[in-house]
Amino acid sequence: MALEFNQINRIAVIGAGTMGLGIAQISALAGYEAILFDINDEQIQKAKSIIEKNLAKGVEKGKVSEEAKTAALSKLTFTSNNKDLVADVIIEAVVEKLEVKQAIFKDAAAINEAQTILATNTSSIPISQIAQAIPNPERVVGMHFFNPAHIMKLVEIISGAATDPKVAEVTKLLAEKLGKKAVNAADAPGFIVNRVARHFHVESLKVLEERVTDHAGVDRLLESSGFKMGPFKLQDLIGIDTNYSVTSAMYESFNYDSKFRPSRVQKAKIDAGHLGRKSGKGFYEY
Repeated sequence: MALEFNQINRIAVIGAGTMGLGIAQISALAGYEAILFDINDEQIQKAKSIIEKNLAKGVEKGKVSEEAKTAALSKLTFTSNNKDLVADVIIEAVVEKLEVKQAIFKDAAAINEAQTILATNTSSIPISQIAQAIPNPERVVGMHFFNPAHIMKLVEIISGAATDPKVAEVTKLLAEKLGKKAVNAADAPGFIVNRVARHFHVESLKVLEERVTDHAGVDRLLESSGFKMGPFKLQDLIGIDTNYSVTSAMYESFNYDSKFRPSRVQKAKIDAGHLGRKSGKGFYEY
């Protein structure tokens, strides 16, 4: 029997990186008990500090009240003990590797009820592929947030072949309770946004490879055309390695169609450790 929306009280987020901490933050702000887990204690402490700064900035800008900030912090639990991951909804926000996501959900399934919703923040791996190795695959659903998760409004709700429609419905209601604009999507490569937006990145990188102009020139042109952020500034924000990983997955999913070919420019940046804002240097320096 699928979980009812009003039965959701506790949300566990696995992965305390940029996406995970943002999801935990908005979950606590929405009034849920929020558990943020990571195997790395140093990453946990870093995430806690960032959430505190994000909430303080929200207060400063008048978007969050002091009372709401205090209440949210009181509802947050930070842990590196996977035995703490007992919740009504578990959201994974880890590396884009199928075997890692499946292992996480198998471990979570072993200590949770059969109706606990297992939501993946994957941006490119098919939900059906993740779910097929998980007990009760009908409760596995895609819940794809966008970076930074505490600011960006869109969330894609993706149903795999086995996903119970009720689970998708409850997950959409949860996304809306978190203050998001939720859109249902089929389990197709890249879902909606990454399929459409991939060429925003790929074609911009081709312009760079062909030396038509430099990265700053592309950003200036597209920003002057109405885009809030140029593709290279956006890649630095997302993480060049993450962006490359998504493109690689799309390339494979579309049978190596050349229009999705990953860029040598991105690969060179990754090899040099220039991953964007998180490393202090990407296409720009921070």
